[in-house]
Amino acid sequence: QVQLVESGGGLVQAGGSLRLSCVASGSIFSLMAMGWYRQTPGKQRELVATINSAGSTNYANSVKGRFFISRDNAKNTLYLRMNSLKPEDTAVYYCKANLGLREFWGKGTLVTVSS
Repeated sequence: QVQLVESGGGLVQAGGSLRLSCVASGSIFSLMAMGWYRQTPGKQRELVATINSAGSTNYANSVKGRFFISRDNAKNTLYLRMNSLKPEDTAVYYCKANLGLREFWGKGTLVTVSS
């Protein structure tokens, strides 16, 4: 079992920046594909960005050029740097880990962007 704990959410004005962190338990972090997802009330959870064990990244079109995903395997930590935030980025952001067919989710951190 892998436990994921997100942090770094909060209230920020439009145009501002935040950095989210996700700390994973255990010793297999470097083997896992990781991702950030977000969800707003009444909508499905959507992919924001992913990074595989080799460091290759993928982004949703809506965040390309503004958000940057990275990982520090020595610290078992996943990051999401969010720049030029918009009100439509307001959501609960979740960290996900994949190991083979197994997936693990954190409980989320709320990001609110005011206009």
